[in-house]
Amino acid sequence: MDCDVLIVGGGVAGLSLAWRLSPSRSVVLVEAEGSLAYHTSSRSARQMQPSYGPEAIQELTRRSIAMVEGISERLPAPILVPRAMLTLGTETEVAALVAANANLEMLTHSETMERSPDLRPETFEASALDGTAMEVDVPALLEFYRRQAIGTGAMVLTGAPVTAVEVVAPEPAGGTDTEDAATEGQPTRFHVTAGRHSITAGTLVDAAGAWADVVAAQFGARPRGLQPHRRSVAIVSTEHPVDPTGPMVEPADESFYYRPDGSHLLISPCESVPAEPGDAQVVDEDIAELIHRIGEVTTVGITGVERSWTGLRTQPADGLPVVGFDADVPNLFWLAGQGGYGIQTSAALATLAAGLLTGTLTDDDGWLAGALSPQRTGLG
Repeated sequence: MDCDVLIVGGGVAGLSLAWRLSPSRSVVLVEAEGSLAYHTSSRSARQMQPSYGPEAIQELTRRSIAMVEGISERLPAPILVPRAMLTLGTETEVAALVAANANLEMLTHSETMERSPDLRPETFEASALDGTAMEVDVPALLEFYRRQAIGTGAMVLTGAPVTAVEVVAPEPAGGTDTEDAATEGQPTRFHVTAGRHSITAGTLVDAAGAWADVVAAQFGARPRGLQPHRRSVAIVSTEHPVDPTGPMVEPADESFYYRPDGSHLLISPCESVPAEPGDAQVVDEDIAELIHRIGEVTTVGITGVERSWTGLRTQPADGLPVVGFDADVPNLFWLAGQGGYGIQTSAALATLAAGLLTGTLTDDDGWLAGALSPQRTGLG
């Protein structure tokens, strides 16, 4: 089969790009696993926090929230619901956070206790409130991207790992004038075997998550130092009832977080342990240690683990996504390295990527494209 753009990777990055690109280009998306969003995208904490991350990430998050709110207006149920974020610390720590981020408001000790009465009062002095933070229905968002992409002509193939690649470049000059004229300006083409499918594409998008450097190497590109890191989450039961509308809570050092999940509590040790690409598994000791720590700062009384999971947050050394055309392999485009920001930036990041791919990026977004470029200083 032939297409304008072949997207490798069926997580949130690939699906959101297929949504934005398929109205104007023929798109095929291939996913190695038997189902979409099998790895990190389906294992997130399901939160959009405009105060989280560096400037480029915060801007993409603000845009994504606005876009997803617009999407929700067309759906039976909203994808986003308010879920405030409290960052606990000393008054000095909290004041520094608030001074550095316009989305944050400083709360006194008593104001914090009013919002989160399960806290042990002796364990903090104040908090920074992000009242703009939102909880995300990730399955609904992923399904919207998939359904819209297919509805505008994209083909989505699962169980289709890339096993063979042929990069067909234009013939070099040096033949007869007639031959040179025939080959001049011809684009590079990719002939790809993915599962049982043979696909020819003019542009290849590497949206392979933890495998992005591996996939890039298959197409002859150098790696960008994209390192996967393990991050775990658990749903736990509690002795005392949890307020389902309560905030997400973390300490100033971001060493863990928890938030209500219905009548249960969702918790994460926020570990960032280098790992190989693969089906990441929970380390039970990490969850057990976190349960003990939450018991030291709250009175909820965790009684058991209902379920737990681990995803891989993949990013380069500077922590920003890698988005843009490769400098050495023509028509190879990177959309990788989102780290822990994939869900919360997906709508806006896909729009930025689509603008770069179609040559329609506005001048106002040049700074974002430059900040995320595969050619920026410091990448592998």
